Amino acid sequence: MRNRRFGSIVLTGTLALAALGTAPAAVAGPATVEGSSVAEAAGSPRHRVEVFAEDGSIGRATVPAASPYLTGDRPGLAPATGDGEVTPILRSGDSGGKVDVVVIGDGYTAAEQEKFRADAAAKWQDLSAVEPYAGYRNLFNVWAVATVSTESGITGDPDRATVRSTALGSYFWCEDIERLLCVDTEAVEKYAVKAPQADLVLVVANTAKYGGAGYNVASPLGYDGIATVAGGNPKAGQIAVHETGHSLGKLADEYFYDGSGTYPAEEGEPAEPNISMSTADRLTHDRAKWYRWIGRTSPDGGVVGSYEGGGYYPKGLYRPTENSIMRSLGREFNLPGREAMIAGFYRHAAPLTSPTPAGTPLTRADRLTVDLPVAGTALSWSLDGRTLPQLRGRTAVDLRTVPLPGPRGRVHTLTATATDPTPAVLDPALRAGLTATLSWPVTS
Repeated sequence: MRNRRFGSIVLTGTLALAALGTAPAAVAGPATVEGSSVAEAAGSPRHRVEVFAEDGSIGRATVPAASPYLTGDRPGLAPATGDGEVTPILRSGDSGGKVDVVVIGDGYTAAEQEKFRADAAAKWQDLSAVEPYAGYRNLFNVWAVATVSTESGITGDPDRATVRSTALGSYFWCEDIERLLCVDTEAVEKYAVKAPQADLVLVVANTAKYGGAGYNVASPLGYDGIATVAGGNPKAGQIAVHETGHSLGKLADEYFYDGSGTYPAEEGEPAEPNISMSTADRLTHDRAKWYRWIGRTSPDGGVVGSYEGGGYYPKGLYRPTENSIMRSLGREFNLPGREAMIAGFYRHAAPLTSPTPAGTPLTRADRLTVDLPVAGTALSWSLDGRTLPQLRGRTAVDLRTVPLPGPRGRVHTLTATATDPTPAVLDPALRAGLTATLSWPVTS
């Protein structure tokens, strides 16, 4: 979840709202409000969201949690056939060991559900084409949750006079910002719960018009955000990439507003790994944050160092690179960002799984298999704490070939240990999450 300190900054004023559609994020001026990620305004719940312009710049606004265009608000309306149906787009394994992405449609009628599933699959392809997703696809499950809307399309497309009643009430022109695609968050929650698990939630709207929003919400289901995107727009997938930087990588925004002045030093060092009060020299001296990456060429362009401006402040905070995906759309994660994302994947997923649950009693007659979802993962085996070098790297073990010393009937402990050796994670504290073990009792 994003640091609460930075969550207090929102866009206000006609000039700032107008700027979101055309100008870089750095020119929009912020104001400060008190409260958490869900603020109360005029007795109505409101969310802090991110707004994405077509030029890739990012801004912020506060929006209503509810939608006036929600089909479900009509009394006596029975659920349509197929509404809430869950279809796997990608199923890599049990949800307990995977990152579960839940894609929910809006503005798709009963006759358009195949179109929704195609749009959902396309958005996953957009997301998974970006590193580090591309190298870690097998850590993910992707679920499509159908919503059946009474009308096709989205309110505000093609113009603000167009109104459509849909299952999630999605609409453009939210808070008078054309490209801000808002949604009813309570309705999203009701559909997200239908999936086996929800670690990330993506709402795909039935429109080709560019737009979206990034909601910072803490759901009881376990997900930390909602991204809304246009299902038929090829640029909109980048919105989901940026938003997962927050929810999975726990990364801060690296953009800033010129009018926000200098970061107040009394607030202290930010918690997020990709912004700091310190320059590169100080980070290196203190062996802090991204110091291990300083001087290396980053995939988003340039060299990792310290670039002033980030966390919405143009002064007093530094980011690792000039322009990563956490600053503007269409970019790559920088090296510290990739490291944080991979560590985030492993907070939900495991580098080692098995169709035989750990702790299952086994005998010599059994055959044991394990799965390594990430290529290059190192696998070792041990019996009662002693390494079995002959089994190194083997994902299938015939227990008749395992020497079980001692009297017949003795119970031994067989353990598999897997480690992802990726060079993209340097921090030892984060690397600890890249190792997993599974153990089984084996009777000789």
